[in-house]
Amino acid sequence: MRTDHLTQLRKGALELAVLALLDRAPSYGFEIVDGLAGLPGLEATTGTIYPLLTRLKNSGLVETTWRESPKGPPRKYYTLGAVGRAELAAQAAAWRQVASAMDELLQKDSR
Repeated sequence: MRTDHLTQLRKGALELAVLALLDRAPSYGFEIVDGLAGLPGLEATTGTIYPLLTRLKNSGLVETTWRESPKGPPRKYYTLGAVGRAELAAQAAAWRQVASAMDELLQKDSR
């Protein structure tokens, strides 16, 4: 029996969540981890986020630039490019469709 249902649901949602955060503003890795920490159910570690960011960069969904930091070494910032914005729109539409169907199904189930 599966005991951590939230973990399984989060795996599919993290890419969409990261794309949505980057649509708001360019961010560096730890800033993304902090942004997700404030969203119950989407918390993630740097060990999860950095490989995801690398995959997004390698697939052309995000672009990177180095910026000086007011504290410490320069930081790598991630930004959505045009392909990333299109992917965000497609994933968001798919998410809304699945969420709507699940809401409907679960409402019927609770009757």
